Amino acid sequence: MLGRLKQMLIKEFIQVFRDKRTRFILIIPPIIQMLVFGYAATYEIRHVPAVVLDLDHSQESRELISLFSSSPYFDVQRQLTDSRQLGDLIEQGKTTVGIEIDAGFARNLRKGQTAPLQVIVDATNSNTALIASGYITQIALGFARNYQQDRINRIAPQLVEAIPSVELEPRPWYNPGLSSRWFFVPGVIGSLTLVLVVTLTAFAVVREREIGTLEQIMVTPIRPAEFILGKTLPFFLIGLFDVSLIAVVGTLWFQVPFRGHISVLLTGSILFILCMLGVGLLISTVSSTQQQAMVTAFFFIMPAIAFSGFGFPISTMPQWMQYLTWLVPLRYFLVVLRGTYLKGVGFEILWPQMAAMAGLGFSLLTIAILRFHKALD
Repeated sequence: MLGRLKQMLIKEFIQVFRDKRTRFILIIPPIIQMLVFGYAATYEIRHVPAVVLDLDHSQESRELISLFSSSPYFDVQRQLTDSRQLGDLIEQGKTTVGIEIDAGFARNLRKGQTAPLQVIVDATNSNTALIASGYITQIALGFARNYQQDRINRIAPQLVEAIPSVELEPRPWYNPGLSSRWFFVPGVIGSLTLVLVVTLTAFAVVREREIGTLEQIMVTPIRPAEFILGKTLPFFLIGLFDVSLIAVVGTLWFQVPFRGHISVLLTGSILFILCMLGVGLLISTVSSTQQQAMVTAFFFIMPAIAFSGFGFPISTMPQWMQYLTWLVPLRYFLVVLRGTYLKGVGFEILWPQMAAMAGLGFSLLTIAILRFHKALD
């Protein structure tokens, strides 16, 4: 058995690595995708295009505009003279934020009254609009606080120390800089591993069937169990290599801290790869051609990433969808990745995720092997 299995492994590795294009696909695209997604996938927004309509033309309004201009979050591209221009620019998609300061803004401030500030945000992209509105609120509140402080200093400086105030001192744990890249890079590692292992496993078996070599192999003394093991073991090792490569590139390039233990991450990666091998093998049993395998893999990959919590919080999904996420192995692997990278937790915390991936992996591999046996018969 070991001799036949050894020959099967040699055949698979020769078939994979003799093709220059395959060698390229296994190494270069994962690195490129890691870099692209690492930069592109972020909740942070910078340089939001903005325009200003200043109808007050006072020192106070110019100070407020300077705060927006000096902020890294906004690019004040131009100052308008007519409110109709503001609406036209937003409709044309040439700006995202429009700030209108009405006449009497400074007069109301000097009287100690509320001075309204109108902000128009293009909410076509609701996420950008929500974050930009939050930045605008922070800038406006900071301006109001500083103006009030200066006014009190001028009118009644003796009251400055008597006025009570509450000072917020945030202490973000695990991500002190609140960098969304630290959250996304571990997620990209899991997502790319899913895509690579599923597609490689599904395509390899279907390719044998499509070109007719599957029947030739099955008339040899090799047993179905040995054939399945010989087909999946090489891609298990390749998947382990790719996840290590992606993790190293993501960690070193984006400076994401790794606070956990390698053994915990390795165990989680092995269990997750076994789950994806089961999925890939299952896809190969329902596909007759590589084109069918590609479509079927795409049908699985997109919902798996969407239901994993990679880009959207699971808690915001409808209740029935939240139940479906329990069947997605990537959901548990992302918890393991982020737990080991950012929190440094170990098996005592992550054992439920490990157990879930082990159960799903065993179930998927069992179903896939049974269906594969039936397909071979």
